[in-house]
Amino acid sequence: MGASKGIAIAPAYIFVNKEIENSTGKLEPGKAEQEIERFLCALQRSEKELEKIEQVTTQKLGQVYSDLFHAQIMLLHDQVLTNSITSRIRDEMKPAQLVIDEEFDNYLQHFNNSSEVLFQERAQDLVDIKNRIIRNLYNKKLQSKVPEGMIIVSKSLSPADIILLSRNKVKGFVTETGGKTSHVSLICKSLNIPIIVGLSNFTQKISMGAPLVINGSDGTAIAYPSEETVRKYLNVIAEESKIEAEACKLASAPAVTKCGIRLHFYSNIDVKEEIPSIHTAGAEGVGLFRSENLFIDSTKPPKESEQTDYYRDMAEALNPEPLVIRLFDIGGDKLIYSPISEPNPNLGWRGIRILIDVPEILDSQLRAILKANSSENIQILLPMISSLDEIMAIRDALEKHVTALEKSGISINKPELGAMIEIPAAVEIIDEITKAVDFISIGTNDLTQYTLAVDRNNEIVQDLFDKFHPAIVRQIHRIISTACSNNCRVALCGDMGSDPLALPFLVGCGLKEFSVVSADIPRLKSLARYFTVDETRELVKDCLGLPTASKIKAELTKFLTDHDAPDFYPS
Repeated sequence: MGASKGIAIAPAYIFVNKEIENSTGKLEPGKAEQEIERFLCALQRSEKELEKIEQVTTQKLGQVYSDLFHAQIMLLHDQVLTNSITSRIRDEMKPAQLVIDEEFDNYLQHFNNSSEVLFQERAQDLVDIKNRIIRNLYNKKLQSKVPEGMIIVSKSLSPADIILLSRNKVKGFVTETGGKTSHVSLICKSLNIPIIVGLSNFTQKISMGAPLVINGSDGTAIAYPSEETVRKYLNVIAEESKIEAEACKLASAPAVTKCGIRLHFYSNIDVKEEIPSIHTAGAEGVGLFRSENLFIDSTKPPKESEQTDYYRDMAEALNPEPLVIRLFDIGGDKLIYSPISEPNPNLGWRGIRILIDVPEILDSQLRAILKANSSENIQILLPMISSLDEIMAIRDALEKHVTALEKSGISINKPELGAMIEIPAAVEIIDEITKAVDFISIGTNDLTQYTLAVDRNNEIVQDLFDKFHPAIVRQIHRIISTACSNNCRVALCGDMGSDPLALPFLVGCGLKEFSVVSADIPRLKSLARYFTVDETRELVKDCLGLPTASKIKAELTKFLTDHDAPDFYPS
């Protein structure tokens, strides 16, 4: 899977983190305290390393990602963990390495057995801490230097590896494990370094220094490419740079079609620190703030006062532009304190269902949003809606808090209420939903997953996950058409909105609001100028009658070619 876009051509560097063999057997009598001292020294060395990495990360990426390493430092100070390890060394007379392995593996088992991809990917962060401590037990040197200008190929990489190796002007990364939402992938996106993840056994198929081409947009890796292939990709890089430069010139200009119809592009963000950069890309506000990131990085929900301050800071920074806050989209496995264990959390207790069942979480967030909305630019988006009852339950809760806060003397500006359309059931009742809310936002990633019964993070069925499947295309058209008929604002916030191939189709359906990754906005704005709305409406008619995804994609490609549009993703 391509997890950070971009093309790189360079020699491969096989990066191997040498594993230290497990110590076995028992400690010699009287050696326990000496072993504990080794462990404590390893913790100190690990902390010094992480402090340096934290500093480098702050310089490169700011506070957003450096907090990841600060969290690892905090774990090194966790008294429950360290006391458990030291007492077991003393009581069981086991070597420190063996005890560390066993203690961390207890945590890792819970993460790896989770059916939530987020937890599976975060397991790598724990592995990184464990390996760091064990390496420092033996005073082994941290490898951070490689020849400049290489593509790093490895079985797995930690966030710290990415940060340190990036100082060597690496061209790209390829890993055999990992996912699109892992910290490693997100850091590569922020550094604008292409990465391909999940490419099984690749370290066995390429040798040190071998020529390599990777495309982080589509997940292609070409080992030992021919001269013709290299030439082709060099041309692609040159063309991409040219298009990017032209698109960036239009970033701050309004997005308009060839016939002058105004389109609006907003950013999807995870943390408030992203706000300064969204305007550089030409965003007109935040169309999706994933508020669950405030929740997941803690063992409990954030305090109401913390949320209020956080949302107010964002709203004031954006004012008068909109801030759409999606309520906590948490699943059973993400509720760290929850006793619930589900065989399939994606089809279980998650999103709006948890918020309704656990009112203390919902009430705290709603009150925080109401108190933070002094700028009057916050909007609320409800995740995983499948019925009108869910919308009514949230609306009732919102009204209750508005009344209570106003009685206490707090002036309230009530936010608009919107619903995520990402479950086929919501599509079936889209007429009723668009009459019950102020706006809707189409989440094409989950809508595709649930409609096609394809787990989008499952490598085995990855090729079946296709946003241009006729069922998805027809659903999208139905959703937008119905919303427009009912005078309900409609936006789209899934990956489909970032795909240049989809843009004319979505415009032809009547969509005018897009919430996407900030980096994609300049290109989409530029592309809109190549066609008229009437032309896209004819395109929609043609696509709705086609029976397969391949034919729909061919029709969309032909449309852009016929309109001399820039070739954003050359084959």
